[in-house]
Amino acid sequence: MSVWLRTLTWCLALGMIALPLAAIMHGWLAPQHWPIRHLVLSAEYQHVSEDSIRATVLKHLGQGYFDSDPTAIRTALAELPWVAEVQVRKRWPDRLEVQLHEHHAVAQWGSAHMLSDAGVVFPAPASISDQDLPRLSGPDARAAEVFGFYQQSQALFAGVGLAVRGARLSRRGSWSLQLADGATVVIGREADPQLRLRRWVKAMPAVMEGQTRALARVDLRYTNGFAVRWADAPTTPDAPPHSAAAPAAQAARHTPTPPDLTAACGRVCNSILTSFKA
Repeated sequence: MSVWLRTLTWCLALGMIALPLAAIMHGWLAPQHWPIRHLVLSAEYQHVSEDSIRATVLKHLGQGYFDSDPTAIRTALAELPWVAEVQVRKRWPDRLEVQLHEHHAVAQWGSAHMLSDAGVVFPAPASISDQDLPRLSGPDARAAEVFGFYQQSQALFAGVGLAVRGARLSRRGSWSLQLADGATVVIGREADPQLRLRRWVKAMPAVMEGQTRALARVDLRYTNGFAVRWADAPTTPDAPPHSAAAPAAQAARHTPTPPDLTAACGRVCNSILTSFKA
């Protein structure tokens, strides 16, 4: 390598070291010399407002480009209600880019959370009562399973003109449904809860034939039958038994009667046991 080339290389190296030092000494890298002037925001504004995003960014923004921390801004934005994912980047010399995605809620989860379409349980915003969503509950780790069970049950009951309002999986593994008309369907601990539901839906037209009262509760936790409890007040003649919310049932709990006495007991008791073939 020639002498002049080595000299040039050393000069460039020294310049790379000296330039930042000179910049610091003269205050060229001070925050006030390079303020963030532009906020580029990419987001879907359905629940999170632009004002709340801007206010959060300004609260955690430094004096300028060099002392503004994208990680701190991202952490603060992620704590806003409905925020599922957020990315923050600095672009030289004066721009901050924010890309934000919201949760898309598909159900209310318990009393204080919601369930997203990605199967994520997140804190419920204050507007949860305004959401016309199914009400689900269960262990958080099985949220996706509970939502899948609700969807299957909704499709199954739609065939008999009923809507499912909610589904619950207890900590002990017991399944139950809440229908839109107020009736409760108790399924119990079952490896295939849909099997019991299909049996009930198949037998339901025969059980409801000629009945003027609405269902209050159906218990499917029997090998060869199910217990049915009716609401006390009869439904109006102008509406089918399940067209409106059923009044609260006040019938006492009865021990299921053997299948050969079902017909007789159905005329005098408020609780019946209907047998069926699996």
